[in-house]
Amino acid sequence: MASTDAASLEMLVGICLLTQPELVVGAVVIIGAVVVAVAIAEALDAYELSGSHPEDVRPVAETGPAPREPMAERRPRPEPSGQEGLPPVPPMPPGRERNADCTPQPVRHLGGDALHNQCADRVPWNGFPGSDVLVNGKRFDALQVRARVLWEVKTDNFDTFTPALQRIVIRNQVPELRHERKLANACGFDFLVGVRSAAHKTALEEADRNLNIVVMDWC
Repeated sequence: MASTDAASLEMLVGICLLTQPELVVGAVVIIGAVVVAVAIAEALDAYELSGSHPEDVRPVAETGPAPREPMAERRPRPEPSGQEGLPPVPPMPPGRERNADCTPQPVRHLGGDALHNQCADRVPWNGFPGSDVLVNGKRFDALQVRARVLWEVKTDNFDTFTPALQRIVIRNQVPELRHERKLANACGFDFLVGVRSAAHKTALEEADRNLNIVVMDWC
């Protein structure tokens, strides 16, 4: 049977099965083995004809992950300066340097004189109503931001004073006002003094012609 081709082998097996049925199980096994052997032989022939060999197969090069582009640098947010919402102060005149003390800082009214604070808050175009303004170490009563004018407010009932008391008041106020004007000018601000009466205005101007005095008709 080993030298017999597949067709003859099938005929012989058929004859044997007709004469001896008890060989059916064994025959099935043999025929199955032969069929498998024939299939293997055909596969080997096809392999030889194709000329393909394992060593000819080259592995596909693995591609690495695409390089990541560097993340854009994040700019830190500026820290709050505490000056949000305040009106901008115009630049100083040329030739003058501003230090930290020259930046206007709103501070609470000292209190104890409601009329004084009311008159100061009502200064026209006051940039900081409800507050005093700290500049160059001095608490001023008001600041006209665009005009760059600091104010000192005097609410004395000057007209009711005796002549002697009026002289004392003027003698005390003039040196104080000169000092405040110097502090304001050093930071590039002009300086105005607000009073409640024409008599008070006249008395201050006679004592120092360089003081700028305004009668507060709103107070």
